[in-house]
Amino acid sequence: MSAEVAGSPPSFAEAWAAVAGVEGWLSEAQARRLFERSAALAPGSVVVEIGSFRGRSAIVLASAVPAGCEVVAVDPHLGSDRGPQEIAENRDLGQEDVAAFRANLERAGVLDRVRHVRRRSQDALAQAPPSIDLLFVDGAHRYGPAGDDLLRWGARVVPGGRMLVHDAFSSLGVTGALLRHVTPSRDWRYAGRDGSLAEYVRAPRTAGSVLRQFAEFPYFARNLLFKGLIVAGMGRLARTLGHGDGPWPY
Repeated sequence: MSAEVAGSPPSFAEAWAAVAGVEGWLSEAQARRLFERSAALAPGSVVVEIGSFRGRSAIVLASAVPAGCEVVAVDPHLGSDRGPQEIAENRDLGQEDVAAFRANLERAGVLDRVRHVRRRSQDALAQAPPSIDLLFVDGAHRYGPAGDDLLRWGARVVPGGRMLVHDAFSSLGVTGALLRHVTPSRDWRYAGRDGSLAEYVRAPRTAGSVLRQFAEFPYFARNLLFKGLIVAGMGRLARTLGHGDGPWPY
């Protein structure tokens, strides 16, 4: 569904206020990056997000897009891969999530700007546009599904387009998939991160781009340490060592 936005789009402050009560793990700095990349698109561009949960990122993306853009949210809402250590399917939770997703988008005034594809990402390609200008990947974080999203959906990003990946240099599965499929690729240039939200541009790789990614390894090791401590029930020690608020480093 194309976005038809009357008048000026909301500011980031307005978009951030709209997601204040929406459950999710997107930080303010990460939301700002998504908002700015979405707002910079040309009319008629295509935005796709993989993994919507309850709409936090979809609201930010849809609030910023110019008129005439298409925003596609891909999430099967099966109650699986909802967050840390929530991998197994739970259909009741999935129904709660999809109801909350739609209610949150409606409350934010962007429901008519988002086309929801309620399918697993690997099964949704046929229902998505062949070319993507901005891709946000926050689906299943295991190595196999993450790699599939990066390869198959990333291949649809147009030259000069952008791919933003959540839980990069934080999740073992996502980081492993990035190192296998994106870092060595000649088609992706690393453009930095906010927390665990990494940004790539569909442009020829440079040596500096590769080096900047390897320079993120201390951050990655720090996140793995914090996760290990949290799983072991030593969250207080993790906070003492620098882990901030929240149950998980993002």
